[in-house]
Amino acid sequence: MERSSNVIATPAVAASARRDELRGLALALLGVAIFSFSLPATRLAVADLDPMFVAFGRAAVAAVFSVFVLWAWRAPRPTREQWRSLAIVAFGVVFGFPLLTALALRDVDSSHGAVVIALLPACTAVFAVLRAGEDPARGFWIAAGAGLVAVLAFIASQGVGAIGLADLELLAGTVVCALAYAEGGALSRSLGGPQTICWALVLSAPLSIPITLAFLPAGEVGTNAWLGFAYVSAFSMFLGFFAWYAGLALGGVAKAGQTQLLQTPLTLVLAALVLGEHITVLAMVCTVAVLASIVGTQRARVERR
Repeated sequence: MERSSNVIATPAVAASARRDELRGLALALLGVAIFSFSLPATRLAVADLDPMFVAFGRAAVAAVFSVFVLWAWRAPRPTREQWRSLAIVAFGVVFGFPLLTALALRDVDSSHGAVVIALLPACTAVFAVLRAGEDPARGFWIAAGAGLVAVLAFIASQGVGAIGLADLELLAGTVVCALAYAEGGALSRSLGGPQTICWALVLSAPLSIPITLAFLPAGEVGTNAWLGFAYVSAFSMFLGFFAWYAGLALGGVAKAGQTQLLQTPLTLVLAALVLGEHITVLAMVCTVAVLASIVGTQRARVERR
C-alpha cells in the first residue's frame, strides 16, 4: 500500500502532498458549483424539449467541443486499459445520469431531485474503495456519515412522500454517476482531468450524435429551454468535469468527493433564484452541518493502495 498523503515522510514531501490536497479540494468545489445548476437547467430544458434530446444532445454538443480540445492539446490516445475505464465513465456521466435525471425531472421539480441525489457523495466514497484503490480511515466515515445523516434528515423534513418512478430514476442515476466519478477520478491521475471527460465524450459520440438527430425538436421551443440546454451542454457536461476530475485526481476520490454534499443546498438556492422555489430555514441548517462534515472528512486520513 502506498503512503497516505497525510503520513509525513519529510516536511517537504508532506507540505507538497497537502498543497495537492488543497488544490484538489478547490477544484472539486469549483466543479460542484458548476454542477449545482445542472438540475434547475435540466428542468428548464425538459419543459419544451424531449428528455432524450436533452440527455444525448448535451453529450453530442460537448463531444464536438472535446474534439477541438484534444486536437489543440495534441493529447495522446488512451491505452486499451484506459479505454475500458473511459467506457465506464461514459456509461455513468455521459449517458446514465443525464438521461435518468432528465426523465425524472419531467415529473418532479429540481429541489426534489437535489435532495434525492444527495446520496451521491456516500456512493462515491464507496466506489472510491471498490474502484479507485482508496482506504479511508474510520474518522472519514464518521464525518461523511454525519453529513449524510444531516442531508437525509433534511429530506425527511421536506416530506418527500412515497417513492415514485422519478425517485427510482434519480436513485439509479446517483449510483451510476458515483461509479463514473470514482472511475474517472482514478483515471485522471494518469490521463488528466480534462482529457478523461473529453475522451469519454468522443467515445460516446457514435451513439449520442445519431440519437440527438433523431430527437431534434419539431415544434416551437422557448428561450428558457434552449438556455437550460446550453448550460448543461457547455458547463454540466463539459467544463465542470475539467475541474471535477482534476480535483478528484489531486485531492482523492473519497475526500474531494465529499464536496458534493454542498451540491444539494447550492441547488436549492439556485432553484429559488431562477425557478422561484422556496428556501427553508432547515435548508440553511443542513448547509451548516454539511460544511462541518466536509471539514471533518478533509482532516481524516485516506490511504491509497
